[in-house]
Amino acid sequence: MDNTLFAPEGGWTVRLLDLSGASDDNIVEEVKGFPTLMQANAFARAYVRDSMERCRIPGAAPKEVLGAWFAYGEDAEVVDAGEEGWRSATELDEFANRPGSEIECDWRSLDPRGAASDEDDDGDDEDGAGEGEEDEEGDEDDLSIVPPPVRN
Repeated sequence: MDNTLFAPEGGWTVRLLDLSGASDDNIVEEVKGFPTLMQANAFARAYVRDSMERCRIPGAAPKEVLGAWFAYGEDAEVVDAGEEGWRSATELDEFANRPGSEIECDWRSLDPRGAASDEDDDGDDEDGAGEGEEDEEGDEDDLSIVPPPVRN
């Protein structure tokens, strides 16, 4: 069977792994529902690329970036993809040597969960009040600082 054409029931799954050891099994979560292996591989690659960039500090040597990623970063693997699944080990040196572009790190646009994947996309501000709602202090959030959308 060609794994690039047929997804398992429910789609391909990408397992996100915490390299810091903060969880017992190192699994942060599993992102399910990728319709093709190509999409699951692209998501895993972009997710790791973004994780590497979050570990990069200005002026750090590639070896330091890689060390920080192994200490604090997150890895990703495509579950049950075998040899066809993307492996971070094949590209870690390249990721450490060259900062990723915004597009290379954009795993959110590839996430089958859509906007629900954004870490704090519940409409709440830091104080827990949604846009235009009163916060704990009883005042309404000031939305006047949000620029209008650009229309072509």
